[in-house]
Amino acid sequence: MAEFVKQAAQLTALGPLTWLSEFCSEAQQQWLGATLPNRKVENWKYTNIRALEQGDYLNLATKAGDAAVSTESDCQKTVAICDIAGLDSVRMVFVNGELCERLSEGFDRLPAGVQLVNFAKTNSAQQDLIKRHLGSALDTTKHPFTALNASQLVDGVFLHVGKNTVCETPIQIVHLQATTDQAITIQQRLLVVLEPNSQATVVEHFPDSANVKAFTNGVTELLLAENAQLNHYRLNLEGDQTFHLGGVHARLAAGANLNSFYLALGSVLKRNDVVVYHAGSGAHCDINGLYLPRGNEQVDYHTCIEHAVPHCTSDESFRGIIADSAKAIFNGRIHIHRQAQKTLAQMSNKNLLTSNKAEIDTKPELEIYADDVQCAHGATIAQLDDTAMHYLRTRGVSAAEASVILSFGFINELVNDVKHEAIARYLRPFLAKSFVKDETLTRHIL
Repeated sequence: MAEFVKQAAQLTALGPLTWLSEFCSEAQQQWLGATLPNRKVENWKYTNIRALEQGDYLNLATKAGDAAVSTESDCQKTVAICDIAGLDSVRMVFVNGELCERLSEGFDRLPAGVQLVNFAKTNSAQQDLIKRHLGSALDTTKHPFTALNASQLVDGVFLHVGKNTVCETPIQIVHLQATTDQAITIQQRLLVVLEPNSQATVVEHFPDSANVKAFTNGVTELLLAENAQLNHYRLNLEGDQTFHLGGVHARLAAGANLNSFYLALGSVLKRNDVVVYHAGSGAHCDINGLYLPRGNEQVDYHTCIEHAVPHCTSDESFRGIIADSAKAIFNGRIHIHRQAQKTLAQMSNKNLLTSNKAEIDTKPELEIYADDVQCAHGATIAQLDDTAMHYLRTRGVSAAEASVILSFGFINELVNDVKHEAIARYLRPFLAKSFVKDETLTRHIL
């Protein structure tokens, strides 16, 4: 992979963001000195990234933006892909990594005290805020692809919610891929800064926009100040030819509350590293997620909840349905630091295999150095229950229909826990269709 590192570093210059040139230059040097993980590295034991090197993904994304929706027909089709009925959001749309202003809308609905802007169009005050916070929530030495992302940063999204400000309108950030003649590489970046006592909802939406072979290297930073509250959704719905390496890195101050929901359909590989650092007493996070690979697809979730101070809580639950010859990996780690007394942390991972060839590698971990804590973790792997299948079959339900009903019931609990009803309504039919070959079968669960 050493040759891949060199080729990736030469993919593009530092880009037009001259005010970030020092940040990008340092990241590039770090990337050139990086040793990419192989299967001898514990956190990558079950994940082979050789497909990234062999798949010829290192090509600049064709500039798209507004050019991708040059006709009214293109515009209508793209809006349909982006739309989450009833969400009523402020929407920023990127096509091949470039902002599409024609599809981005609703900025006039943002309340005073909320700034939402792409990096390329920031003013000097916004640039100062970004430089102060960018990269502060993550450790690039532990996540080498974040250095690649920073070294090629030509744009990104910055959301800043001021002190005591409540942004009731959800912020939807959509990343689309336009069809090209070759594989493309896209660096995606999101920086969210919530000041004390502020609230917001952010939806990161990666829809299946086209049959595109693409490598997306995504980094999201969530910085929550004292008593801030953030509802965060990351929906990785790209097609089966995509290669997505994503990272969500959150830092919570005292009393901050983070509620996150993750969804990933399978592809060549989708990997998300989720790191939440409790930096202030009384901070809390709820982390829920679903993954549904099928065919020969692969999904990998690595989560790490860092409890660094006393009196913090966390609740994490991930569920997966793995079909056909697909593979899923879940590695969930809770790290209780020595000074983090009175911590309450729970983690659960449940998996359903619907084929004898499906594979799940799950590893829940607890690393505890404090003695006054309450922690629990667990993982289960099962197939469809024979008794439940028999019960449905004896009442006239076909085997295929019974499989759909039981599979959807396995994940429906987490869908019901989604706080925003419009997103829950969007997910139910989408999830049903994602593992149903005959769409007429969805009538039994919707």
